[in-house]
Amino acid sequence: MIVTLIFLAVLIGGMVIGMPIAHALVLTGVALMWHLDFFDTQLLAQNLQAGFDNFPLLAVPFFILAGELMNAGGLSRRIIDLAGAFVGHIRGGLGYVAIGAAVLLASMSGSAIADTAALATILLPMMRENKYPDSYGAGLLASGGIIAPIIPPSMPFVIYGVTTNTSISKLFLSGVVPGLIMGVFLIFAWWFIARKYQLAQGPRVPWGQRLKALGQSFWAMMMPVIILGGLRGGIFTPTEAAVVAAVYALAVSMLVYRELSWGRLYQVFLGAAKTTAVVMFLCGAATVTAYMITLADLPNLLAGTFAGVLGSPMLFMALMMLFLLVVGTAMDLTPTILIFGPVCAPLAAKAGIDPVYFGFMFIYVGCIGLITPPVGTVQNVVAGVGRLRMEVVIRGTTPFLLAYVLLALLLIMFPQIVTTPLRWMT
Repeated sequence: MIVTLIFLAVLIGGMVIGMPIAHALVLTGVALMWHLDFFDTQLLAQNLQAGFDNFPLLAVPFFILAGELMNAGGLSRRIIDLAGAFVGHIRGGLGYVAIGAAVLLASMSGSAIADTAALATILLPMMRENKYPDSYGAGLLASGGIIAPIIPPSMPFVIYGVTTNTSISKLFLSGVVPGLIMGVFLIFAWWFIARKYQLAQGPRVPWGQRLKALGQSFWAMMMPVIILGGLRGGIFTPTEAAVVAAVYALAVSMLVYRELSWGRLYQVFLGAAKTTAVVMFLCGAATVTAYMITLADLPNLLAGTFAGVLGSPMLFMALMMLFLLVVGTAMDLTPTILIFGPVCAPLAAKAGIDPVYFGFMFIYVGCIGLITPPVGTVQNVVAGVGRLRMEVVIRGTTPFLLAYVLLALLLIMFPQIVTTPLRWMT
């Protein structure tokens, strides 16, 4: 009990005073070391270094780089143009464009922040020009952005797989069908909003221009085909898929679309390196805390808390997802995975839950946390790009958040939605 209190007090206390989450994690690990009379600076350094010295984690910087290259090299813009050409003429068409583009971009970058930034930069000004409500437009863009970590390739799936020793390839494939269903749920939610506010309809694009948009986006559309085809066919591993994605995005940006100059390439690499440094330091810091959590036998203590529901997988999943949803309101997805993944995964195994299904649900609920206040990382991105007050974005996100929560309940009640397509694909 004392170990749990120390863990929560130091971690939450550090976050409350504004300490970066990585620093709070290291401080939490040190506090547990002192409490267990196990403090050793050499051990601290070894665990910090071991957290990012892991071959599968090489996928992280390459997926980050691929996302940066897509945005800078024109791939993202062409995907949005393609969606606009086919569905932009429907009432509230820009919303459907946002949803379609979000699903397509998700199959390329795997980063919620990168996809949301691309969508908001291009579509938010267009929504304002067509007199869409700022709140619902921003809320839809934020909600569409969190599809990115679900449809492969997915950076959070890589981190979860490494942290919990779960098959990354199976985690990737588990997100394909639910990711598409997320898009369908957004379509229904947006349809009600578009009908209520009588949103504008864009002009119908002639088939000639549609085919032209399809041709211009061909090379961008080939990226998910190559990645998923290579993973499904066993041609390359998820880590190698990240390298393929980055090299492909670089080649298309510079040699085919020719929108990325050598001068901008330096800025792209610099931005990707900075983001990678933040993520990798988080991985190292979380490893320090995870090591001490294991040493303090915290997973077994938590197992005792959930002991009464381990015999009922559905009830266990409902309580666990509720717990993760609460955690997600205050913590970003990556630290949530690194801190609670190694603790929760063994409990799911004791409850007889498929590890890949649990891993998917863990990431899905964590993604919902990206659009829940007070932290709402993705909401902050949209607010920053659109220069909107945070409360405006939060209000507009609410109907889409409810749709995602409803989908979470369906996935808990019917795990076959995830597991059955996974068996077909593997």
